[in-house]
Formats: sequence, structure tokens, C-alpha cells
Amino acid sequence: MPSFNPVDYAVPGFVLLVLVEMVWAAKQRHEAYEPRDTLTSLAMGLGSTVAGVLTGGVVIALFMALWQFRLFDIGWAWWAWPLCFVLDDFAYYLFHRAAHRVRWFWASHVNHHSSQHYNLSTALRQTWTGFFAANFLFRAPLALIGFHPGMIAIVGGFNLIYQFWIHTEAIGRMPRWFEAVMNTPSHHRVHHATNPRYLDRNYAGVFIVWDRMLGTFEPEVFPEEGGEPIRYGIVKQLGSFNLLHAVFHEWIAMLADLWRAPWRHKLAYLVKPPGWSHDGSRESSDTIRARWRERQSQAQTVSSENPIAGHSEAA
Repeated sequence: MPSFNPVDYAVPGFVLLVLVEMVWAAKQRHEAYEPRDTLTSLAMGLGSTVAGVLTGGVVIALFMALWQFRLFDIGWAWWAWPLCFVLDDFAYYLFHRAAHRVRWFWASHVNHHSSQHYNLSTALRQTWTGFFAANFLFRAPLALIGFHPGMIAIVGGFNLIYQFWIHTEAIGRMPRWFEAVMNTPSHHRVHHATNPRYLDRNYAGVFIVWDRMLGTFEPEVFPEEGGEPIRYGIVKQLGSFNLLHAVFHEWIAMLADLWRAPWRHKLAYLVKPPGWSHDGSRESSDTIRARWRERQSQAQTVSSENPIAGHSEAA
């Protein structure tokens, strides 16, 4: 089985691009980077790499076991590579959507969203607990179909490499045809935003078509187009650069809720969306967005009745 890991070869490029973006930010006087935030991102990336080394062999072994029960003998045919890449990206979309809609998976994925800055170093904020959360299960069907676990690992590596460059504010929009099919910095800025308009949108890894097809797409609206500036991070910001807090805070909060909740609600704190509570004392992204839409509707009603008031967007 091939041991080639494309991410290993991409790391020098990652470092170079981060340095280039730092120079760009300095020249533009753009506050894209904050030293403590960047160090936290780098440390999380290093920790994720170590976690991957420790658990990657177990995942491959599990996939090899599943592969013994494969439906088709696909092998290493040339056409299998692009097909595996596309199907793997769809599996990533399903995982990513679940990671925002199911608190168990969010506890692991929230690490990636915890920075209030949006730059290439943010892409390095990867989970340490993905194996514990069983994120790999979303790609397991590929092995059962008949794709070799080595092939799945390699195309997954290229998927991860692609997602690095979209974590930047240095690029506005790509050509229209590219924006229509591929995930881009503009689409992914939306995904990292905490603005009600953008919450839980654009889950794509490589191909934005999944979001367009499945109703989770939201275009970025620039301020000059009537939109509001994007606010990054999570709804309840960390308020700290403590590495261990950044990595484990949601697991701790979820377990605390699980401990305090009545028995009939305990499972819900694991499988309901982040922000859900049995007594309605908190807000999920759905309730936040619904309240925003209601304000938008009211503002439009007032504007239509009094055109002089204009069309200001609610915060």
C-alpha cells in the first residue's frame, strides 16, 4: 500500500505562503495577524499532526478491514483516482455539515473556528480529537465501495491541501465560472463568519456545488454591495489564547451539560445542534438566523412604508 502523504510535501509551501501573506498584511496595514493567535494556530496544527501520527495507523487498519468486504474490485485504475476524489469530497461535505449540526462532532471541529482572525495560519487550526469523535466514519463507505484505503488517504490529503489557500482575505473573488463550481476564499469566509446571515453555510471542501445542490450555499456580500463586514470566530468567543482551553473547551462544556441535564435530555446534548438547550435558555444558529431574518423582514416593511428611511441592514 502506498505510504505517500501529499501533505508532508506541501508543508514548506504552507510556510512560504503564510510568510507572503504576513508581508501583504503589513503593507496593507491589515490586521489579519495577531502574534498570540498565530502561535495558537501553529501549536494546534502541530498537535493535530502528532494526533494523526498516533491514530492514523488505527484508521487505516479499520479501513483495510472494511475493504475486505468491498462491493467492487476497483483497484488502482487511473479513472478511480478522480472518482475517489469527488466522492471523498462529498463525504467531507457530509462530515462538515454534521460537524456543525451535531454537537458531538462540533466539540472536535470547533477548534478550526476558534480564531477571530482569518488568515492562512487559521487553516492550521485542526482538531486533536477527531479520532475520538470518530470523524473517520464518514469516509468509511468509500472503503466498502471498493476504493483502496491507501487511495482514500492520498485523495484526502490533496483535499486538505486545497483547503489551505482559501483561508485568506487577500483574495476577493475568483472568476465567476470558478466561484460557481469550486470552493474559494469568498465562499469560505462566509463559512467562518459569525454574522447571522452566514451561520452554518458553505460546508464545501473543494467543490461548492454540494452546497448549491443541497441548500446550504450563501454568497458573500461585500460592504460595498450592501453587506456588513464579516466577524470571525464562534458565537461565544474563546476570550483566551490558552492552547488547552482552545482545544478542549467544547468537550468540557458538553460534558458539563450532560452531567447537569435531566435524564430524558442527556442524549440530546450530544446529538442536537450546538447552542441547543432543553429549557430554551440558549440559542442555536437556527434561532439566531431566524431572529435576524425577522428583523430584516421588519426593516424591509418599514422601508417600503417609508422609502426615505432607506434600506439599512440589521446587525
